[in-house]
This record gives sequence, C-alpha cells and structure tokens, in this order.
Amino acid sequence: MNRKELSALIRRKRSFLCVGLDPDPERLPKHLKGTADDPLFEFSRRIIDATIDYAVAYKPNTSFFEVHGSKGWQSLEKTIDYLKNHPKGPVFAIADAKRGDIGNTARQYARAFFEHMLFDAITVNPYMGHDCVKPFLQFKDKWAILLGITSNPGALDFQILQPQLPMLLEKMGIKTVYWKKLYEIVMEQSMNWGTYDNMMFVVGATHSDQLSNIRDLVPDHFFLIPGVGAQGGNLEDIAAKAMNKEVGILVNASRSIIYASSGEDFDLQAGKAAKALQMQMNAILEQNQF
Repeated sequence: MNRKELSALIRRKRSFLCVGLDPDPERLPKHLKGTADDPLFEFSRRIIDATIDYAVAYKPNTSFFEVHGSKGWQSLEKTIDYLKNHPKGPVFAIADAKRGDIGNTARQYARAFFEHMLFDAITVNPYMGHDCVKPFLQFKDKWAILLGITSNPGALDFQILQPQLPMLLEKMGIKTVYWKKLYEIVMEQSMNWGTYDNMMFVVGATHSDQLSNIRDLVPDHFFLIPGVGAQGGNLEDIAAKAMNKEVGILVNASRSIIYASSGEDFDLQAGKAAKALQMQMNAILEQNQF
C-alpha cells in the first residue's frame, strides 16, 4: 500500500487506528484454548472481524507467534492471509518484528515479510546504521518503520541521552549551544536514507513532551505511535502535536482493545473499544478539517 492509498484509507474510514495483535498465551480467553484448533489464529481472526470497521492498520507482534515455534509461524501466516483478503479490506499490515541486521541478511528478512507473507511494512531497528535499513527500502509500495523514540521506560537509558560534555560544562556554569539527543541524531540522519513514501518512524505516545519537536525535525513522514490505552498516552495531545497536512499518524492500541474482556465476548468488547477510539479520531479529523 502506497502513501496515497494509506492517506485515502484514513480519510474514508475516519480513523488512524492501528490495532496491535499480541496474542499473549497467558491472556488468551480460556474457552479458545479448549475448543479452537489454532487458538492464536482464532483469537486474531475474531479481533480482526470485530474491529475492521474502525481500524486502518493492524500490527501483529511476531514474538507472540514465534514463541510457539513452527506452529506459531503458521498461525501468523494464516492471520496475515486472512487480513489481506478480508472482504472489508484493504488494511495496512505491519509486521512488528524489529529486525536489524546488515546486507544480505536484512534483505532476507525483507523478502520473508514482504514477498512471502505480504506485509505492507516492518519495524526496523536503525541503530546499526544505513546498511541495516536500506534493504527494506528496495520493495515497491512497502515501508520500513524505524524505531525513533519508543514508548517503554527503557527509552530513557539511551534514546534521550545528550552528550555528557555540555552537561558537565553547564554544571560548571559554562553555557553551551544546544546538543542534540541521540534519538534526534538518529532520526535526522536516517530520514535521508529513504523517502516519506517508504519510511515511517516509531514515536512513543508516552513521550508527548517530545512530539512537537519530533514533528519539526521530521515534518513529512508518517509516525507509528504506540502507547495509547494501557500505557496512558493521550490521543488529543498526540494528534495536536504530531499530525501533519496529510494526517501523518497511525496510533496503535493493543491491550486496551484486544483484552477489553477475557470472556467469551472478548471480540464484542474489543469492537466497542475500537469504536470508541475511532469516534475520538473522527472528531479530531473533523476539527482539523480532514
């Protein structure tokens, strides 16, 4: 799916919601474990059916499938096949795999997810440099989604660090020019490796204080924004700081939707949670004249 098609889908559905498919074995509804031949696929299928009227994108996290070995990979393949051929499609499919390796290895990862499983995008860790990202940018209408600043607490360990010298000088009372944070350097450098037609950035909703600055740094690219819902990110604040002239954001919600209920009505409750977010998004789109 190209940028024009994705932007049109957002406007048509009045939504920029991405639903994360994280079928945690410990949180799957008990009745599925005892009755379904493939609980991972059955859970994912019912979540998709319940939410597809409200979502423009889905993001299976591959770890929740990989943990089951070869059977898990088969479940993932069935899930993406079901998603890409859904009668209420199209939707934008993201492999949350966080791959990061160089040269021919990266190309094989890209082929696996783009040619074999037909995902539209894959999350990529850019911290090894340009040669771990560029192989993912060689596929027509496919996207690399680079980790910019993530939503987890550990993002503070490295991503928001500034060089130590200016901080030491400031403690001594010596004023210095602004020194960029590590994530700013990574995003500024990497945005030149591709274009806004084949590259997005992960920008965590839990760092809303950084969003305006990030949008200034990267004005045209799409952002994939996790951290809304269970992690506490505020949708209105995110939209105000991160949207651009083409909307330019996909906001991901996982646990708050897919685990809205652990009972037999889990899919019904997931649909209600997705609809509530979509209604908020529609109001935001209308306020911004989209």
